[in-house]
Amino acid sequence: MEKMPYFGGAIINNQFMKYKNAYKTASFMMLFTFLSGTQLFAQKSLTVTVNNKLNFDRTEVVGVSKKSLAAFLKTNKEESIGVKNKATGKYETLQWIDNDGDGVRDELLFVADVKAKSKAEYLLEDAKGNVVPATNVVAYSRFVPERTDDYTWENDKVAFRTYGPDAQQRTEQKRENGTLSSGIDLWLKRTPESVINKWYKGYQTDPMFYHKDRGEGYDPYHVGASRGTGGTGVWEKDSLLVSKNFVSYKTIAAGPLRTVFELTYAPYSDYEVKEVKRISLDLGSNFSKFEVSYTAKKPLPNYATGITLHNNEGQAEVFADKGIFVHNEKMDGTYIGEGIVMAPSIVQKAFVNKSKTKDQSNLIILTNPAGKVTYYAGFAWEKAGQATNNTEWNALLNKQAQVLASPLTVTVK
Repeated sequence: MEKMPYFGGAIINNQFMKYKNAYKTASFMMLFTFLSGTQLFAQKSLTVTVNNKLNFDRTEVVGVSKKSLAAFLKTNKEESIGVKNKATGKYETLQWIDNDGDGVRDELLFVADVKAKSKAEYLLEDAKGNVVPATNVVAYSRFVPERTDDYTWENDKVAFRTYGPDAQQRTEQKRENGTLSSGIDLWLKRTPESVINKWYKGYQTDPMFYHKDRGEGYDPYHVGASRGTGGTGVWEKDSLLVSKNFVSYKTIAAGPLRTVFELTYAPYSDYEVKEVKRISLDLGSNFSKFEVSYTAKKPLPNYATGITLHNNEGQAEVFADKGIFVHNEKMDGTYIGEGIVMAPSIVQKAFVNKSKTKDQSNLIILTNPAGKVTYYAGFAWEKAGQATNNTEWNALLNKQAQVLASPLTVTVK
């Protein structure tokens, strides 16, 4: 009988243990891979660091792109996310925004408070039901059909408005309540709370309601055919060519931290200039951001923006090397400073144009015609306490120019 080979018990046991350990390792790796996509290994929080490189404290709205939150949002719902100030432990007001209007949120906004030359950290996490209390201190905008068709916007410091096609038609047909202007009107407010709805409600029974100061502010500012503060045009042969009222609007975000909308204008002048103005206003800022896209059938000599000089009784200042353009005046005996800030590199020329024709006196800034221009236009009113004279207003304008040149940087990890 042939003998079977002898392997020995120790050898058999060692081989068995090798196979057993290999099976355990493979099973563990499969389990780890499975659990990595579950809540067991979900990222509980993200740290958002906001860096201020300037030598003054800043409180500004900042944004975190949704793309940078992609992994975090796989295991955390947008609606549940809170932004916690790491230093105070308190949740901040936040706002999701759909910048391109495709129906999908693409940026998370919150207000960052950062000391000079410093960084501040915030945590994105499940807020677990913690809700920031509602407030009437917001950035806000809306179309206003109850007074023909204004579009009006505001925050806790300033308010603006401009005019639509019905107001234009009323003027052209010589009916009441008409306004023919693409200029930007200023509403002087001295309360941080929202006034748009309240003032227009008062207008329904008293057309002079918001022209009287009841302790919250009022509208003494005249625009007419002027540029107001931030209106646009094309300068040609000692004249400013301008559009009529906006023909359509689109609200992109009503607020509460940033309000954004777009106004479209019909072609004007022999150049057939067509403009789309994307305007935004952040909580805490004195300045509306204008991002204007424009086309023309013929090459443009320039693209202009400006500030009305009203009756030429104020003082205009040009600091083209800084991209700062200022007008100081008094209304009803109180100081108001208006200003425009832009990148100095786009400025072609700036000058004061005084005219004997009503509403044609403007501080005019010409920019190189590139099809798109971005600038900031705003104001400060003495009774609101933000600037009580031109020295204080110039200081705010200089800060805005620095902010434009050195935005807060946001990193996520």
